[in-house]
Amino acid sequence: MNHVVEKEWLLAHIGDDNIRLADCRYNLGNADEGYQLYLADHIPGAVYFDLEKDLSAPVTLHGGRHPLPDVNKLKLILQKAGISPETTVIAYDGGEGAFAARLWWILNYVGHENVFVLNGGYKEWRAQDYPVEETIQVFNETIYDIEINTAILASYEEVKKKVREKSPNTVIIDSRESKRYLGIEEPIDKKAGHIPGAINKIWTEGLGNGRFKSKEEQYERFSDIDKENEIIVYCGSGVTATPNYLALKEAGFKNVRLYAGSFSDWVSYDENEVETGENHLDRNL
Repeated sequence: MNHVVEKEWLLAHIGDDNIRLADCRYNLGNADEGYQLYLADHIPGAVYFDLEKDLSAPVTLHGGRHPLPDVNKLKLILQKAGISPETTVIAYDGGEGAFAARLWWILNYVGHENVFVLNGGYKEWRAQDYPVEETIQVFNETIYDIEINTAILASYEEVKKKVREKSPNTVIIDSRESKRYLGIEEPIDKKAGHIPGAINKIWTEGLGNGRFKSKEEQYERFSDIDKENEIIVYCGSGVTATPNYLALKEAGFKNVRLYAGSFSDWVSYDENEVETGENHLDRNL
């Protein structure tokens, strides 16, 4: 199944009643920037989804730097945006891929089937001089029944159990840049390194010039992983792991789960060990 759509397809379907566009532009270094960009101009009919306010819960002692949003609050947000379970949602960001993929994964988690990421994001859309607007449209509220898909989420307890048991049929993927994975530097979290046994597949390597690579290229990235294995992906806070999750699904992997709390949740428990250096799949987890 395809999880991304091209701008040409979207252009041909702008204005369709059953399509809702989700503008997910965000800047981790400037929390207000994404919304200000949305106010300046956006794809016609788009609704803004804020990473911190809409797609994350408040930070607590555990749960990571971007905990999953409260599903009841998310339900109200979706209903206000005129999104029903039958609506086709197209998520886009500035071309980074991670913020749109975060919404894409969350909608999958609450049971939404028809959700896609716009390949190339807003950057490509604007580069083609495709239509934009400043108008913030208001939609009729819908009724949205949440149906949690627990199969795509790996809890902290489950990850800890997999690490303790060194399960040979589970592959844990750290999606962060190599210096953070290796423990050479850690600019954000309180410990440097990675979850014991994890291998490194940098999330940005699944994209080129803001576009998700082809299914064949994604499969090549993960060709050292047995498709029968369970795969758990994580990053620093559960955001940039989602493009890797999407890439794995594009490549045909079936049993993929996101550790939403990710490394920031793992190190919030003082007793948890971290590793430095590189792991390979010929090593037992």
